[in-house]
Formats: sequence, C-alpha cells, structure tokens
Amino acid sequence: MKIMFNKPRPSTTPPFNRNTFLRFSELCAGYPERPVLHQVSGEITELTTTALVGPNGSGKSTLLGVLAGVIKPTSGDLLRTGDRPPAFVPQRGAVGDTLPLTVRQTVEMGRWGERGPWRRLTARDHATVDTTLDRLGIGDLAPRQLGELSGGQRQRALIAQGLAQESDLLLLDEPTTGLDPEARDRIGALLTELVADGVTIVQATHDLEVARAADFCLLLQDGRLAGQGRPDQVLTTSSLTRIWQTL
Repeated sequence: MKIMFNKPRPSTTPPFNRNTFLRFSELCAGYPERPVLHQVSGEITELTTTALVGPNGSGKSTLLGVLAGVIKPTSGDLLRTGDRPPAFVPQRGAVGDTLPLTVRQTVEMGRWGERGPWRRLTARDHATVDTTLDRLGIGDLAPRQLGELSGGQRQRALIAQGLAQESDLLLLDEPTTGLDPEARDRIGALLTELVADGVTIVQATHDLEVARAADFCLLLQDGRLAGQGRPDQVLTTSSLTRIWQTL
C-alpha cells in the first residue's frame, strides 16, 4: 500500500528493503498556525518494537497520529506494506473517566472497523473479544465500568481494544506512563509476545527505560528526527544531554 500526501515533486523514496514495514519521507504535519513535524524521514522494520522518543513537544504523538491516519500531514510520503489499517491506542488520559462504558464494550469497539458501530457483532466478533480479554488478563473485569479500573487495568483494556482490531500494526501513545513497575512490566511482556505473534509495534514514550528495551528507536527533537537506530546507538549520553539541555 502506498499513501502520498500533497508532495509537489515526484517521490524519491527508495523501494522497500526486505524487512521494511513502513517508511515515511519528509513528513510535515501539525495544527492550524502551529506546525509540529518538519520534514521527518524514517522507517519501521517489520516484527519489531520501535520507540518514538523525545521530550514533551518533540512531535512524538503527532508522528504517531500521522502513522495512525488520524492526523493528516501537510506534505510528505508515507508507504507501508499490508492492507489492514493500523490499530491505534491513544494515551489513557484521552479516554474520559465518565464515559458509561464497560470493559467489554470498550473492547467491542475494536470490532467496529469490521461491522460499523450500528451493526450487531457476529459470533466471530464476540469470540475475538473474549480471546482478547483473556489474553490481557482482564476477562474477569469485563462487566466493570472503565472509570472504575486502576491505571494498569484501564491501559490493558485500551490495548485489548487495539488488539481486537486484528491489525498487524499496533500504535501506542505513552502506554506505560503513570503505571506502577508491575503494570509496566506486564505490558512490556505482552508487547514482546505480540511481536512474536506477527504484530509490528510502534510506541511513543518519554520513558528511557522503556525505549532502551525496544528493538529500534526514533529520537525526536523540536519536530525533527535527531537519530534513529538501535537504542544503544541512538540513546547515548551525549545525544540525550544535547537534547534535554535545549529545553
């Protein structure tokens, strides 16, 4: 699949390498009167976990939104393999505590892409939801209101909604922020399992411990790419000091 965005000249993006799952070239994006991303280019390798790293305001969430298709870039190229849309899990705080949704209803929303919000779910849809709830260890929480859950339980419910979409690309925005160490470890172990099962994962994070556990990382600064590669190559003392000293 190839998606191109208002680029005035022909794309010079090279063909995919064998393991390239997604590539973006010279992406620009933002909001009215506030550009955020400035000609960002990079790639995501299939069947890996990639961390988008950087301080607040560096463009992590905006880039993730572009990859998810919820933010339209103003220019640039975006190419990826596969035909299924990505599954996007927003920050936990973006989902209101007062929404009258149970955990099961929250996960069932992940099937709307297949059926639409007004059509009855099929037996297969219900089976997918049940399997996903069990995999996240929250089957016993299915009748509970989302707003009643702890931070870790709620985050697992939101990830379950993403998994219920059965996409091969899972995008997560700060999935472990504000969680206790046990909840962070549980989600980290789950993401490792998902990669082994054929899912490519991209997560935005400002947690350097989480980023160093990823296979690859993209380091952002002021809406520009400051580095990409293995965490030990990118998240060096000198690069991190340089970026955080500019804040």
